[in-house]
Amino acid sequence: MKLPIFIADAFTTKAFRGNPAAVCLLENKLDEDLHQKIAKEMNLSETAFIRKLHPNDNFTQSSCFGLRWFTPQSEVLLCGHATLASAAVLFHKIKNVNSTLTFVTMSGELKARKEEDGIVLDLPLYPAHPQKLHEVEDLIKTAIGDTLVQDVRYSPDTKKLLVRLSDTYNRSFLESLTVNTENLLQVETTGKVKGLILTLKGEPGGQTQAFDFYSRYFAPWYGVAEDPVTGSAHTVLSSYWSEQLGKKDLHGRTVLFQFKKKLLNFKLVFLFIYAIHLKM
Repeated sequence: MKLPIFIADAFTTKAFRGNPAAVCLLENKLDEDLHQKIAKEMNLSETAFIRKLHPNDNFTQSSCFGLRWFTPQSEVLLCGHATLASAAVLFHKIKNVNSTLTFVTMSGELKARKEEDGIVLDLPLYPAHPQKLHEVEDLIKTAIGDTLVQDVRYSPDTKKLLVRLSDTYNRSFLESLTVNTENLLQVETTGKVKGLILTLKGEPGGQTQAFDFYSRYFAPWYGVAEDPVTGSAHTVLSSYWSEQLGKKDLHGRTVLFQFKKKLLNFKLVFLFIYAIHLKM
């Protein structure tokens, strides 16, 4: 069996930057256990598997496909950058003729729209509800020690814990903050939390572009210590910061990697590194 696998860098215009994802095109049904084995072999934060939904479908002409995402450790419900990478592979490597693609996933239908300077990806918004600090205090303290926390929210849809750091901190503090992810698996064993978002209110732009918020994301429960840029975290961040700031058009920045977004839309750029074939 020969499976085409592409690796694409999302959120960047330069090689070896952004967030890489592997994209595997499935002409036929794949044995269930092979999804995880391939993802483990690729050893990236996410490997996406695009499958045909009907026997007569093809990757060049069809506009709707099934999509699943796997970390090296397990399957996940949603991954933004691997969805973007999937659309980029179909649009620009396979030369799909459609301007909009629909992906059928465990998180519902996701649409990716081709634009002149990139791809716009529509993702769902998930609310984050106030979380009692004492219930997650050990987790937070294990992760960031005595760092001051201003707000704690929980998203039951995504199982992500959003921790807003004190407004007294700035972007440099968040970038240099050492986060202990090694012990989180021992502290949180209930399955309630599967991802930790650290976020900070943005600063005035001055001579540089202003951002509404900054963030970092950690998911050791899925085998990903830190994900450099993740769309799934922003389905929660967008909802939270839109409410906090009273804005519908937001600019966010993750550590080292930059992107612009509108509520419910991600405009992203991508760069292909190389393509390989996996023989089995």
